[in-house]
Amino acid sequence: MSTKKSWRDRLAGYPHLPNVKEIPPPLRKRHGEGTIATPSPREVEEAMREVPEGRLATVFGIGENIAVRHGATIGCTVTTAIFAHMVAHAAAEAVRAEAETPYWRTLKIGGELNAKYPGGIEAQMTKLEAEGHTVVQRGKRYFVEDFAKKLVRTH
Repeated sequence: MSTKKSWRDRLAGYPHLPNVKEIPPPLRKRHGEGTIATPSPREVEEAMREVPEGRLATVFGIGENIAVRHGATIGCTVTTAIFAHMVAHAAAEAVRAEAETPYWRTLKIGGELNAKYPGGIEAQMTKLEAEGHTVVQRGKRYFVEDFAKKLVRTH
């Protein structure tokens, strides 16, 4: 019988990260020449923990900040999004609520809520609205209204 790894154990499974390397050829058409920073799960979690109540972050913004920190041209938003998902689930399975990472404050690009977070859109919407944010529906997707005005400014 196999034992399923906890989300915290999964986050620990990337000892080779962070790293910086040349932007791969398939991405150069869109991003040009330069370097790409692939974050570690710990960096993504730390960035998500730094978002105070009433403020927001996006996966793209976290990736950009990590790129700046590593002196890279761009940040890998795909890896950042994957780790944000993992951080959210690790926080939800944590026993100690005081240590919880406020993952619901990290949005997808354009201020969109993330259906893959624990509890889906409804849970994220409830937490965001409890902190004073207004969530609006556009088609089948949900967004925080005026999210850009509430983004954290990190270096």
